[in-house]
Amino acid sequence: MHDLLTGLFFWIALGVFLIGVLARLIMYFRGLSWQLDRVAYTSHPGAGFKGAVRSIYKWLIPFGTYGWRTQPFITIVFFGFHIGAVLIPLFLLGHNLFLQEKLGISFFTLNPCFADILTWTVVISAFFLILRRLVLPEVRIMTTLYDYFILGVAIAPFVTGLFARYQVGDYSFWLNMHIFCGEILLIAIPFTKLSHVFLFFASRAQLGMDFGIKRGGMKGTKMAW
Repeated sequence: MHDLLTGLFFWIALGVFLIGVLARLIMYFRGLSWQLDRVAYTSHPGAGFKGAVRSIYKWLIPFGTYGWRTQPFITIVFFGFHIGAVLIPLFLLGHNLFLQEKLGISFFTLNPCFADILTWTVVISAFFLILRRLVLPEVRIMTTLYDYFILGVAIAPFVTGLFARYQVGDYSFWLNMHIFCGEILLIAIPFTKLSHVFLFFASRAQLGMDFGIKRGGMKGTKMAW
């Protein structure tokens, strides 16, 4: 099972992820309206680029936007979850050794204690995100079983990773479950709401370009919008 998960299934998961990401990005940009979007972007690339960069980096900074500042606790939880969810898969020592073996690439590695803290932060933050959906009426009314399923898919690699890390029960079982859950996550990203992993940048760039060009960003010019 371990050989299958780290061999054939890994390559399938990676291929589906990469092809799916590329396809979704192409579909996103091809779906933009020529009349309302792309014609303005190509006519005013400077203002559009400036607006896109501003939109992306503002939303990547904790409390960088008015929306983040209105809900400080949720902002901390949100960033705690996402920072760990990005850093752990890419910079954990074990993951880098695996990437070096399979792809011939590796990144810098996190201190093991810091990696543990980040992993626990992801798990605890996920608990509060679920609690938020259960408790707050304005969020609960918009939540379906699908949303809980997506959260489960996202958090499963971290939970199983902790079980393997602390050797709870059968280490080989939890290691294989960790790899399996990680590969299921890779496959799920292009086809589910988890696609915001990469579509976040596309949508924020589009909104930023809108505000940078069409919605007051070019005041004092002859821009028709």
